[in-house]
Parts: sequence; structure tokens; C-alpha cells
Amino acid sequence: MIMKKIHCVLCIILSYFIAVNAMAQGQKMTLEKIFKEKYYTTKNIQGMRPLNDGERYLTLKENKINIYGYKTGEQLGTFVDGANLLDEAGENILLTGYQLSPDEKKILIPTATEAIYRHSSKSEYYIYDTETGTTARLSEAGKQRIPHFSPDGRKVAFVRDNNLFIKDFSINAETQITQDGTYNEIIYGTTDWVYEEEFGFTTAFFWSPDGRYIAYYRFDESHVKEFQMTIYGDLYPEEYKYKYPKAGENNSLVDIFIYDLERGQSKKVDVGDHYDQYIPRIKWAPVGNQLIVYRLNRLQNHLTLMSVSAVDLSSKAIYTEENKYYIDINDDLTFTPDGKSFFLTSEKDGFNHIYQYGTDGKEKAQLTQGAYDVVQILGFDDKKGVLYYQAAESAPYNREVFGVDLKGKKTQIAVKPGTNDVRFGKEFKYYIHTWSDANTPPVYTIFDIKGKPLRVLENNEKMQELAKEDRFGEKEFFSFETEDGYTLNGWMIKPLNYDPAKKYPALVYVYGGPGSQTVLNSWQNGALWYRMLAQEGILIVSVDNRGTGYRGEEFKKMTYLQLGKYETEDQIEAAKYLIKQNLADPERVGVYGWSYGGYMSSLCMTQGADYFSTGIAVAPVTTWRYYDNIYTERFMRTPQENPDGYDENSPINHADKMKGNYLIVHGTADDNVHAQNSIDMITALVDADVDFEMFFYPNSNHGIYTGKNTSYHLYKKMTKFLKEHLIEK
Repeated sequence: MIMKKIHCVLCIILSYFIAVNAMAQGQKMTLEKIFKEKYYTTKNIQGMRPLNDGERYLTLKENKINIYGYKTGEQLGTFVDGANLLDEAGENILLTGYQLSPDEKKILIPTATEAIYRHSSKSEYYIYDTETGTTARLSEAGKQRIPHFSPDGRKVAFVRDNNLFIKDFSINAETQITQDGTYNEIIYGTTDWVYEEEFGFTTAFFWSPDGRYIAYYRFDESHVKEFQMTIYGDLYPEEYKYKYPKAGENNSLVDIFIYDLERGQSKKVDVGDHYDQYIPRIKWAPVGNQLIVYRLNRLQNHLTLMSVSAVDLSSKAIYTEENKYYIDINDDLTFTPDGKSFFLTSEKDGFNHIYQYGTDGKEKAQLTQGAYDVVQILGFDDKKGVLYYQAAESAPYNREVFGVDLKGKKTQIAVKPGTNDVRFGKEFKYYIHTWSDANTPPVYTIFDIKGKPLRVLENNEKMQELAKEDRFGEKEFFSFETEDGYTLNGWMIKPLNYDPAKKYPALVYVYGGPGSQTVLNSWQNGALWYRMLAQEGILIVSVDNRGTGYRGEEFKKMTYLQLGKYETEDQIEAAKYLIKQNLADPERVGVYGWSYGGYMSSLCMTQGADYFSTGIAVAPVTTWRYYDNIYTERFMRTPQENPDGYDENSPINHADKMKGNYLIVHGTADDNVHAQNSIDMITALVDADVDFEMFFYPNSNHGIYTGKNTSYHLYKKMTKFLKEHLIEK
């Protein structure tokens, strides 16, 4: 009996030490945890909106829009309780997002949302009146797109079936502004596919500050060629057609109109030659009913900002810029409240910096300068005369926030090493600061404008604990010099229990496109798959090649007219560096990329076949002749002007050089990078008698997530492929 008790005690002690040891070692990451259980999800501040008083803000949480005070960060009440939102059938309306009216008396709530392309959708919208507590449909005539309140909150403009409408709440009436909108022909108030994808906007109508006018786009895409995709699932698959202008092909003809609500009339703005330009932005100045129209030539190296009067359509140029390469379009244009001057960013001194101009077209000042790039303008406090902005000043992979006055005096706002972002309240008295670095998930903190921290809203402590428990490998930053004398930045995640005496299989993750960046001192959703692969024994590396961003104009634009050439050379240099440093087994260096990264991984597997033994290309561009004209011509001009640039760095034309293990993956309904790219790459590989593996995901778009288990299935397949060819080799 005594021996049994001793045995039991020993068992308990042994079990305890086993449990402690397991806790100390932690659990390994798995695909199931990442993609099915969403085990490593970081928290954020959802639906944050500053309120007009500058003292409070809203957030969306658990089907409620709550009110918080900046000063304490405490909840002050509930603005809208989703449990009280009912449709006409008495069913509850779920709060997944909202738009607040300027007078803060109404909100727009989307329901039954259908995706159109990557950045566009249509929904049944409901209007909730916070004063009366009533809910009503925005329109009874079908789903709406991109609704926006008028400045006084009494009307909403929206798009339906390619036409522009206005709903007037005071008379409960709907007015159709345009009449001839037609699918695949005429579009009003929103964009065609290529403007949405490459100029980054879908709302193409804008209320004037006084609410009297609406400026809107008209796209005539009737002469743009159609692309056709097959959608599977029915007895006879559907043939889906849409307008997609490839490099060198016709664009939509774009016009700008201004609608006068008092007169019920639209007038056409003179924007010049349709055939040789883009209108990448329009924006109202704060006073005087002046519409600012951006005119950008097709080569995208000459920009003019026109100020157009809504009253008589008279216009004048207030800014012009030319560039020997191309000009990037952004949303930095910011006016002083009196409308007499404006701020914008330009790379004209070799780095992206902030300039102030008067509306007479004369430069007032260059407010920032130095060998670094401004990332974006965050806002202008007119009372203090301070402009706030984010920059990559300390290093290309960091982000800091500064303020600068109109004399160029700079003040630090948020400069902790890593990625700092700031969201200001309406009166610039407070801001919500978001910070993370490569190994720390986001921390959200309220500060007053003097920099005093008032409250931590979310520090993702649970995620930090999970990262320790499941032994996340740390990202380590490094740099090296290429044979051509360029210094490149990178990061690596070493395998668990890393032994410097060993050489490991390596996987180089690449994107590499113009102005992009994978080497960023930010959490980046935890880099979960890469950390999991590191636990399996693979050294994970990413290097920003020439052509990537935030290192000045010349570094970014040196790939002009020959995309893929220098980028591939630099990724080969990265492989050489890993081998030379005895980090990587020279027989087991892999490369992986998606989209532009798939293009790069395919080039590395062909032109870099002596250094890369295994490659995965997901949704790759394989010839720039197949991609859209706005993106491609910005960097390559047209195929007619630059045929060699298009063909010399197309993986299709180097398929015979491939000698490693190659997996190519595509979604069959990819409206961005068409599966045609992979099909033709496969044809070239077959012609060259090169072995490879391929996989297509039916009806999936560029993100490859359509259908049950799709993301999990894709990453499981890629993981198996890498294990087989990098670890088990």
C-alpha cells in the first residue's frame, strides 16, 4: 500500500515536470492554427471615427457603435446598439461597418454585400436616424454602390447600374442624375476596372463643400477590349466578360461633369485630349466652389493640376510637374482652410518631400528635405500652422510621424523604432497612436498633442504571450553589398535551435515591384506562415531589391523600361550572400512570391537557375504584354515603344533555362493577373520539355480564397512542396 502511494506521488511529480517542460518548450505552429482556427489573430480598433467636438470618437465592437473620450479613453456611452436595428421585416441588421453623416445624426449601414472586383462592392444600405431611432432602406430599386452623405447630411448620392442618383431625405425622393449608364459601356460616378486597380479609388463623385454641386466622372469604355473568364459550377459554365485594357491597348474615354442641384443641370468640364491622358483624381478646394482636376499624360510623366470654377467652368493651371521617369499619384493634396494655398508631395529633388504652393501656381516653400522619403501627409492644423506627416527617416524600413510648421521647423510626434502611425481627432488636440515592430504586434495608445500618453487602448498582450508560447522566431534585419556596389536591406527568421555551424535550406520570399517593400519593421500580421516554416527547419529571408521604395527616386526608378532585370540580379545576389555567409545550403535555396513576386520567383528559377533549386510562383505575371496598361506603361511605356523591355525579362522567354523544382499556382477567375499568364508559362515549359507542377483553384480571384478551405489547401500544398524539395531532399 505504501509502495503504491509512493508510486502515485512519483507519477504526479513526473507528470508535473513533463508539463512544465512542455510549457517551457511551447507548442509548434500549425497550418490549422493559422488558417482554420485563426489562433494568432491580433486585435485592432475597428470602425474608429473622430467626432466633430474633437473630444470624443467612435469605435465598432460586438455589434455596437460606442462613444469614447480621448482624454481618458473610457467609454462614455453607446451611439448605436445593433440589437435595435431592424429591417422592414423585423429582422436584425448586423453592424459590420458604417458611415457617419457630417452632422452626426445619421449612419449608413451596408447589408447583403456582393463583391465586384478587389476594391469594389454593392450592398443594400439602410439609413439609421439617431434622433428618431428609425431605420429605413436607402433605396427600394436595387443594391447601391459607394453612397456618400451631402455636407449637411440631408441627402445621399450613390451609384446603381452605372448611373448616379441622389436621395433627398427631406422629401423622401430619389433623383436620377444620369441616364445612359450601361454595363461594359458607360459608367457614371464610379470607375472602370483599371482605374480602380491602379489609381486606387472607386468613388468617382464628390460633393462640393457647400453641397450645391456634385462633380462626377463619366467613363466611356465601349472601345476597350473585353477579357473573358469561365466561371465553373453549373452544367454550362458562365462566360464572364469585362473591360480590361492591356498594355498598349485603348483606354476608357474619361470626362468630368459638375451637377448643379439648384438648377438640376450637368455641365461638362474641358479636360483636354481624351486619348492621351488620365484623370487620376478630382478634389474640391475648401472654398470658392473650385474643383481641382488632375491631368496626367498616358506616359505618366507630366502632371497638371487645374482649378475649375463650378459656376462658369473657367479654369487655370495651379501646378505642373514633369519627370524623366514617371510620377506617382497619391492623396496628399491638402489645402489650407482659406483655400489660398495647398500642400503636396513630390520627388522632384530626388526624394519624396512636402511643398507648399499658392493657388497662383507659385511655390512658397519646401517644408521637408533630406535623404529620406515622406510617406504621406496626415493632416494640417490651421490654428497652429502645423502640417503632420509620416516619413521613413531613420531607415527605409521604419516609419515615424513628425509635425512641421510653415517655416520648416520640425517636431517629433512618434519616432519609436518600428512603424508609427497616427490618427488625429478633429481639433488636433488628441491622437490615437498605432505602433508595432517586426516582432511586436500592434499597440494602440491615446496621446494628447503634447505627446503625453493618456491610455493604452489595446496592447495585444495575448498575442505576445502566444508568440512566446509557440516559439515564434524573431525577424532579424541585415544588409549587404552587392557586386555592383548597392547596399540592400533584408530580414531573416532563423530555424528553431539555430546552429551557426550548420547550413540550412533557405526560402527567399520576394515581391520586389516598383515602390513596394517587404523589408518593413512592422508586425505585418505576424508573418505567420514564414515563422511556421522556420520552425520546420527552413531559413526564411526577404530582401528588397533595386526598384523597391523609400530609398529615394533613383533607387526606385532605376528599373524603368526593363522591369525584372535588376530585381532578378539582386535576388541572385541575395542567394549568393546566404551561401557565402554559410547560412544556406547552396543546393537547397528556394524562392517564393505572389503576383509581382510570382513573376520574380519565375525569373529567379530561370535566369537564376544556378542559385535557386526550388520555386513557387502564385498568380504570376509572366509577360507584361498581358497586364493592364496603367500599371505596365507607367514603368515600361507601351510594347510598341519598348518591345525588348517587355520580352527580354519575360519568364516565358527563358523557360528552357529552368532546371529546378517549380510549382505554379493560379486562380481561374483572377481578374487582375489573368490565368492566361500561367497557361502560357506552362506552354513554354512544355515546349522546352521542362518538368514542373501546377495547380489551379476554380473561380478564385487574385487572392485565392474563394470557396471552402481554399487558403488552407493552398498553403498546405505549398508547405508540402517546400518540405519535399528543401527539407527532405
